[in-house]
Amino acid sequence: MSAVSTPDTAPASAPDDVPERRRWPLWARLALWLGLGVFAWFALRALIGAIDWREVGQSFGRVPGWAFVPLLALLGARQVLNAIPLALYVPGLGLRHSVQNDLGANVAGTFAPPPGDVVVRVAMFRSWEIEPAIGLAGSALNTVTFYAVRFVAPVLGVLLGLAVAVEHGIERRQWFVALACGLVSVVMLVALALLLRSDELAAWIGRSSGRALRRVRAQIDPERWADAVVDLRRRSADSLRAGLVRALVALVLMVLTDAAILVVALRAVGVHVPAAEVVVAFLVAYPLTLMPLFGFGPLDAVLVGAVTAVAGADAEPAVVAGVLVWRGVTIAGTLALGAVVLAVWRARARVTPTGAPPASR
Repeated sequence: MSAVSTPDTAPASAPDDVPERRRWPLWARLALWLGLGVFAWFALRALIGAIDWREVGQSFGRVPGWAFVPLLALLGARQVLNAIPLALYVPGLGLRHSVQNDLGANVAGTFAPPPGDVVVRVAMFRSWEIEPAIGLAGSALNTVTFYAVRFVAPVLGVLLGLAVAVEHGIERRQWFVALACGLVSVVMLVALALLLRSDELAAWIGRSSGRALRRVRAQIDPERWADAVVDLRRRSADSLRAGLVRALVALVLMVLTDAAILVVALRAVGVHVPAAEVVVAFLVAYPLTLMPLFGFGPLDAVLVGAVTAVAGADAEPAVVAGVLVWRGVTIAGTLALGAVVLAVWRARARVTPTGAPPASR
């Protein structure tokens, strides 16, 4: 890896110098999870009414064992596609480490208060001899790119609905959602394009990353982080331009893969509605993933309502079961993968001080 400016003023310390994370008390974390569960329950009840959970359980019982093979294969593809942008934005990281970094940060972000995910990302970058400033700058670009795709998803949903002439057509509210989200996505993409041309925006990303990390290590100098990111932008603007397009394509494919997991989950519980109807509903509702736990509750209610409208009211318990299978695979499955990744990484990692320059290769 070529030399870059070092964005920190802290002296090197022992290799096992890992910054402490401020943890919430166990009771506070349990209360948060309980609150989210209650919120999800009332959201489901308010949006789709009472659910016959006995029939939902019977639908679970109809899931064949072989169905988990394509479900887990699609989950793996989803995580690889999700990691491609970070691998493109961080020189020398590679796809394998990018997948590990995303999965590990996801676990930390779910169970620990901010900036727990940042701490994990930085510790991993250091162990792989990646400059923390470059790694976090790439993470910031990755986040903005994902937000752009998140808001362009309804536009893709409406276009898909028009292309395949879905049975229920495109409703006026779906047009409105697509227009509003499309405008947000355009603003974000313009900001990314300007970043490739602007030292000021590059400095802002580096400075913001440094300030986030300074919450756990006071010696970090945000201004030096800003200088490092500006230096990175100047030396790798061409690769960032090429990477942006490929990152957008990868994330669009990731969202479509997520929708495919939902289609397979519904098929597994016996709900046989046209795949296009499911994918269109999923894409139009995708901005709801902004909410906690990837939109758990409101997004599920919208999906259950949309699919039930096509499958019929009698199919509602099976639709609920299919959506819950999708949730189990995409949330619990991802967290399980992340836990394994963190355990393996902690066993193998050669940890260096936060913010310190990597060892020479």
